[in-house]
Amino acid sequence: MNCRSFWLILWLWLVYVPSASPLAQAKAKFKVSAPEQKVSIQKSKPVVLQVIPDLETGGAERTTVDIAKALTDAGWTALVASEGGRLVAELESFGAHHITLPVKSKNPLTIWRNTARLGQVIRDRNVDLIHARSRAPAWSALLAARREKIPFVTTYHGVYNQKSRIKAFYNSVMARGDAVIANSGYTANLIQERNPVAAGKITVIHRGSDLGALAPEAVSSERRNTLAEAWKVDANRPIILNMGRLTAWKGQGIVIDAMAKLAEAGDSQTIAILAGDAQGRDKYLAELKAQIAGHGLEGRILLVGHCADVPAALSLADVAVVASVEAEAFGRAAVEAQAAHVPVIVSDLGAVPETVLAPPERSDDERTGWRVPPGNSEALAATLRQALDLKGEDRQALTDRAARHVSENFSVEAMCEKTLNVYRSLLSDQDLDQLR
Repeated sequence: MNCRSFWLILWLWLVYVPSASPLAQAKAKFKVSAPEQKVSIQKSKPVVLQVIPDLETGGAERTTVDIAKALTDAGWTALVASEGGRLVAELESFGAHHITLPVKSKNPLTIWRNTARLGQVIRDRNVDLIHARSRAPAWSALLAARREKIPFVTTYHGVYNQKSRIKAFYNSVMARGDAVIANSGYTANLIQERNPVAAGKITVIHRGSDLGALAPEAVSSERRNTLAEAWKVDANRPIILNMGRLTAWKGQGIVIDAMAKLAEAGDSQTIAILAGDAQGRDKYLAELKAQIAGHGLEGRILLVGHCADVPAALSLADVAVVASVEAEAFGRAAVEAQAAHVPVIVSDLGAVPETVLAPPERSDDERTGWRVPPGNSEALAATLRQALDLKGEDRQALTDRAARHVSENFSVEAMCEKTLNVYRSLLSDQDLDQLR
């Protein structure tokens, strides 16, 4: 079976099978509104299965682990199905359970087979709710949830391009949940534009970060010095930090060009650190190295690979940069920088206005960072100079405002509580026992 045939068959199946799950049919007027008060549930120790391609690194992966921790802390049973990765050890350390399945594959036959595999997990582990966090495994999870008659939840973690009808259909699974979680207002608007029928099911839950762990006082001098030594960087020099996986749309090339402009203007001291995993993009990594060499900036721009200690990395930074050239659905790096009291510069697109306050929407006295046009290395260089030159009370006032802003809006505790309330609102339905 080729890919086109598979999606055609699946489309026909979905057309002629009711589009809502049995739970949604039983509760036709269901609307998710992210209730602030806990909803009591009759069943003790509910079982929630999250499905994600892998647990290597990234915002969706971090959120999966955070939600699993919140579930276990609440006395629930947390299961995660993925192909594994570096976060599995942490997941299992607090009592969550990992199930290794080939859910990273986009092969249509594997997606179809994963439906049966997930169905078996649901039956064997008495799963009450399944939560999908990526498109390929979401198709398997959707079909398994319908067969087993349990609620199906999705989180829209990214801005998925859909330049064809097949791609639009492939993406649509993320809007087919009984509840659809959007990680920003920007993402919620995008979902509604593409899938108007999902409008009543969408809940905005901003991605949360462990703000306490990011605070400067939480990072020991030993951790800071250990990382500086590992990276072979002089922590006494001005440091610009760009964190994110190495991929062209994250804008590492723009940061390199901006550094070149600073050097041309006479800055011989500032160092830029590009921290992120290439994830097999060896050609792009080689291009970045060639770009650095072309500007004669070897030793001033460092490609350090994956960073496991984000708070320590931020403690080394004088300025953080998020230079994406395509819209991001949220922008965790900007939140983390503000929590760490590090001035941050971001590209002005996507969900950024929700994470970094800046003119013209806010006054300069309310600013928590800077926004620059995406892909504009000249504007980035000028703003970097401004941020690097910010000293004393002015810098302290900015970073204090930024830390308060993220504390009030982007904590991991708030994210987890709102997510569990979505689960509770589905599991508290009295029709659930009849459907099981």
